Amino acid sequence: MSSASARAYEIIKSGIVEGRFAPGQRLKEEELTVVCDVSRTPVREALRRLASEGMARLMPMHGAQVVLMGARELRELYELRTMIEGKAAALAADQMSAETLEALRGLADEMEAAAAAGEPAGLRLAPANAEFHRRIIDAAGSGRLEVLARSVVEAPLTVRTFERYDTAQLERSMRHHRELIDAFSARDADWARGVMTSHIRAAFHTVATSLADGPV
Repeated sequence: MSSASARAYEIIKSGIVEGRFAPGQRLKEEELTVVCDVSRTPVREALRRLASEGMARLMPMHGAQVVLMGARELRELYELRTMIEGKAAALAADQMSAETLEALRGLADEMEAAAAAGEPAGLRLAPANAEFHRRIIDAAGSGRLEVLARSVVEAPLTVRTFERYDTAQLERSMRHHRELIDAFSARDADWARGVMTSHIRAAFHTVATSLADGPV
């Protein structure tokens, strides 16, 4: 991927994840060339990559559209996340470095501070959460798992998931992060897998329950 395509990809992706491009919204090439300050070819390459990762849907003769998820797609996505990230957590527990463990603690601190301050999810909470999960996947040391994870973990749900949490649900999510760190510290693969599975299942039920309030 060229530097121009990579630039367009990052700009469009962040717009989807942060909610500037809403679910179901058309992604018009002519508008994106202006937003990304690139020509149409890099924009098309970026949209193809986003489509391959499940964040956009290509429509013949009509450009692309931000993925609009229904109940069935949502359940499938979270089932895949449960399997992939549960496995990643188990693998990571056996070999996580002290440096990565310390980074996870710092990210947990940042998420808790952002939640306590009542900040919008897209400001610090969602990016720190994404980095927390990415570091666990990286620590698993499996290239194949990393490729699989990219298509489901980076789906445009994180910000809107946090926006649907009430105070108790957000606190539960923060506790899961701390318990994952404890499991990694203990190098207990079964514990890490169990906590990660509970963490993702809880997120699924929060989003599924509020699906009637609007698309995700």
